[in-house]
Amino acid sequence: MDRMVYTALSGLKGQMAAQAAIANNIANASTTGYRADRVAFEAMMLKGGGGLESRAPSGEEVRDADRSGGAIQDTGNPLDVAVTGTAWIAVQAPDGSEAYTRRGDLRIAASGVLETGDGFPVMGSGGPITMPPADKVIIGEDGTISIVPLGAEPGQAPQEIDKIRLASAEGSDTVKGLDNLLHVRGGGVLPDDAEARVKSGALEGSNVNLTQALVDMIENQRSYEVQANLLKEAKNLDESSASLMRMPV
Repeated sequence: MDRMVYTALSGLKGQMAAQAAIANNIANASTTGYRADRVAFEAMMLKGGGGLESRAPSGEEVRDADRSGGAIQDTGNPLDVAVTGTAWIAVQAPDGSEAYTRRGDLRIAASGVLETGDGFPVMGSGGPITMPPADKVIIGEDGTISIVPLGAEPGQAPQEIDKIRLASAEGSDTVKGLDNLLHVRGGGVLPDDAEARVKSGALEGSNVNLTQALVDMIENQRSYEVQANLLKEAKNLDESSASLMRMPV
């Protein structure tokens, strides 16, 4: 009996985790560059004392993210960039390590550092990019940043100051973190992607498919009900067994 309860309980726990991931995806359906969480289930076989498989709970985990691209929309903002291929924008994570994002709604912080819309400094050729005061900012297709300095003479040519580091995740073991950034599993950095291109004045949206997310939520709720009914049935069977064992008075 305890095997049925244990298995149903692990199933309930897994369905709750999946529901949380789906809800998080729906909440970020309009977040720039967001990559949907993906949950995977697997059976974890436990060995009994005699080496027999006695229970089969399920293990659940937010394994990674859906790597497919989101829709690109023009904004006209010169600081907005959308990566058109599979490359990632390198940023500095809170712990100082390098991480990666597709979020291209860039802005200049009060300190002059170029950062993403969620506050991660954008990495250039030698670290976080610092923007000097400028009348105009131009971001080229290869990520090169040029400016027309503040107070420059009319017609002055733009000056190149740095280049956004665009990295390739192809062939590397990467994982999405709780900070919504892509990390190299176990640490390290991704190599440069020399073929990467960005579109200035445009943003890539979230890749969450709201219709599919709602269908997933309904199916997950039904699976949760099945597990809950299994738990209830285990209780009824246990009570029936106990009544049979009672001695008549």
